[in-house]
Amino acid sequence: MINSTDFTKRLQKVIDFYGESASSFAEKIGVQRSSISHILSGRNKPSLDFVMKVLHSYPEVELYWLMNGKGNFPSTTKISESPNSNLPETNTKPQLPNLNTVSDSNSEIDKIVIFYKNGTFKSYKP
Repeated sequence: MINSTDFTKRLQKVIDFYGESASSFAEKIGVQRSSISHILSGRNKPSLDFVMKVLHSYPEVELYWLMNGKGNFPSTTKISESPNSNLPETNTKPQLPNLNTVSDSNSEIDKIVIFYKNGTFKSYKP
């Protein structure tokens, strides 16, 4: 069973580490501010959904550390070793071939759409 007092201290450590206020932390993980307040005050225990939102928003937080205090924070695993490290950067524009030259066809390319594994996509027009 999770010790709520210790969980609260670890959650506060995460919030402080990133220089967040309880309000900005709640916004970042997608929960109501009152949820953070109630957990930090000890009124409520965190739900699984809450814990998963923290882990998703802050990949440096290890589940076992957050829940039991065992392990490291921030995680000693490099970000490049995370499961999504093979996803392309969404803020970089890939080099596209000359879109006006199409071999084996007399058609011109109207649009190229690239779908990423994380569910996002980019659309390019020549």
